[in-house]
Amino acid sequence: MAEHNDIGKYGEQKVCEYLAEHGYEILANNWHVGSYEVDIVAVKNGILCFVEVKTRTSAYFGAPEVFVTKTKQKNIIAAADKYVSIHHRSEEIRFDIASVLIQNKQTSIHYIPDAFRSSWKRK
Repeated sequence: MAEHNDIGKYGEQKVCEYLAEHGYEILANNWHVGSYEVDIVAVKNGILCFVEVKTRTSAYFGAPEVFVTKTKQKNIIAAADKYVSIHHRSEEIRFDIASVLIQNKQTSIHYIPDAFRSSWKRK
């Protein structure tokens, strides 16, 4: 496995731990169906959270969260639509970003709830 994949997996593991410590129930990690993929699906207080994790070893080119582009957001929204449909979920939906920075053997997590919104409405 490539080093960047290892770093990404490490970041996702740390975010799962962070979420669990903050009262979230992890429903899925690296959930995918077809070409749709979500890093983490979690629920807390009746809100279904679709979490995109961005992990970097440097903020030289910007904080990790700035790499969640509009195209990536659209893909996450489409994946959320599939997840809700397949799993028959009815909670309110939120899209979060977890920005993970690993520097000098230190890992920091900046969690951004409700980081972006969708015009998608449940049918």
